[in-house]
Amino acid sequence: MKGITYATSGGTLGLVGPNGAGKTTLMRILSTITRPTAGHVSINEIDVVRYPSKIRSILGYLPQHFDFYPSLRVVEVLAYIADLKRVPRAKRKERIDEALHITGLSELANRRVGSLSGGMKRRLGIAQALLNQPDVLIVDEPTAGLDPEERVRFRSMLSSLSRDRLVVLSTHIVFDVEAVASELIMLANGQILFAGSPGDAIRKVEGRVWQVVRDENQVSLPQAGRRWILVSSRQEGD
Repeated sequence: MKGITYATSGGTLGLVGPNGAGKTTLMRILSTITRPTAGHVSINEIDVVRYPSKIRSILGYLPQHFDFYPSLRVVEVLAYIADLKRVPRAKRKERIDEALHITGLSELANRRVGSLSGGMKRRLGIAQALLNQPDVLIVDEPTAGLDPEERVRFRSMLSSLSRDRLVVLSTHIVFDVEAVASELIMLANGQILFAGSPGDAIRKVEGRVWQVVRDENQVSLPQAGRRWILVSSRQEGD
């Protein structure tokens, strides 16, 4: 990471960029997992490097790759994570029930993790991140590999969660960011290329990006690629 300077106060902040852009590194720094070699990061005016324990107490984190013991039941996983997060024992059941309700897992509380679908496991990941009622929720590629219906469910849930906390969402799926993000950061090679609202990003490329329908008698794809930057192509019929 280099030259990253940004401040935000709430809503959903979307991080977009190709693989290797620095999204996960930035999120690991915010989550106190990776220590920055330079610079300053604070959440609610708390220094991430100097007071990592305080940051973890107000933070919920869902990494890109995670799993739980398959033999445990959903409610047992949440009880275990609640213990690690030092949720007061008197409030533990209430917090677990609330997290199950928010993520739509109440009826699956006694299901074993090994029997859950990928989408259900991602929802369980969100549930464990909510147990300490965090001010900041960080989710890394939460919809990767999910079917369209589960992706819509996830986007709706994240949008709802951002009403009273900051949600930092990393993804390479532009539709996900467009649907839920109030602010957008585009990263490449560890640097910010753009920061603003999704609407600002769209306006910035007006007159620079086109969608064209052509047939085989017109310009070929190799010719087009030499003249323009070809983002994607799709063949329909002939």
